[in-house]
Amino acid sequence: MGFKLGSGRKSIFDNNKGYTLKRSKLDNGVLGLAQKNNIIHVNNNVQPGSKLDKEIIAHEYDHMKRMNNGELSYGDDYVRHGSKTYHRKNGKIKYNGSWYDEGSKDLPWEKLAYKNEKKIT
Repeated sequence: MGFKLGSGRKSIFDNNKGYTLKRSKLDNGVLGLAQKNNIIHVNNNVQPGSKLDKEIIAHEYDHMKRMNNGELSYGDDYVRHGSKTYHRKNGKIKYNGSWYDEGSKDLPWEKLAYKNEKKIT
């Protein structure tokens, strides 16, 4: 969530978790991306099966679940978490009057994903 989408090529369906995993070319510095349509993209430079790979998948899985239940959504110029909408521009999100990088651990939906990635793996 909150990351720019690159073009994915390889798809693996994980029947146990109910999502499609794509190894994708993502923008510099972007390791993963979740989409509401049950697709998780992982940067194709990340070694499949590595600890980092598993952390990225678990993190994005948390975002995907929240998008599917309506708790989280995003577009090119916004992120909506719960009942609040935050402005999004040039890889940054305005939260509590300050601009944060997308994926910042200071953003409430990211805090949840980082916390819950340990439970998912």
